[in-house]
Amino acid sequence: MPTPENKRRRRLKRRLVAVAGFLLLATGMAWFFESQATTTVILIRHADRVAGQEENPGLSRSGEQRAKELARVLADIDVIAGVDAIFATQYRRTQETAEPLSKRLQVPVRTAAPDNIEGLIKQILTEYKGKIVLVITHSDAIPKLIQKLHGSKKLPPIEANEYDNIYIVSIPWFGKVKTLRLRYGRPYVP
Repeated sequence: MPTPENKRRRRLKRRLVAVAGFLLLATGMAWFFESQATTTVILIRHADRVAGQEENPGLSRSGEQRAKELARVLADIDVIAGVDAIFATQYRRTQETAEPLSKRLQVPVRTAAPDNIEGLIKQILTEYKGKIVLVITHSDAIPKLIQKLHGSKKLPPIEANEYDNIYIVSIPWFGKVKTLRLRYGRPYVP
C-alpha cells in the first residue's frame, strides 16, 4: 500500500511532466508560427531615367532625387529590422535606384534577371520567408510578379513616365495575399 509521501511524490512528478510537456508544446508552436511568418515583397519601378536612345541609361537628376527619397521612405519601413534583401535587374537604372537604400542599410543589392520571374519568386519565398524584400525592376515585370505572388490582378497600367508607385505584397503563411499601392517622391502627372 502506497504511503502518503509516495502519493505526493507521484502527484508532483505528474505535475512536473505536465508542465514540461506544456512548455515543450508551447515552444514548438511558437517556433512553428514564427517560421511561418508573413513575407512582404515591395516592388518598385526604377527611378526616372535619362531620356534618349542610350541602350543602358542611368538615372536623370530627378531620378537620383527619387532614389534618395525612396531610401528615406523605406529605410525604416519595419521598426525592428528594415528591408532584409534588395534585388535589382542588371541594368544601370535599377542598380542606381537601389544604391542609396543599399548604402543606408548596408544591404547588398542582388542581381535578378527581369525575365526570370519564376526563379526570383522561388528564391524570395524560400530564402526570405517571413522577411521584407525589395525588388527594383521594370514596369512590364511588376504586374507579372504581383500576379505570380497571388496578389491583385486588377492593377492599373503603369505609364511610360510614371515612376512614383510602391507596390507592397503581403504573403501570409495562411490567408489571403494583400496588395497595397503607395506613391513617393515627385507625383506622376499624366
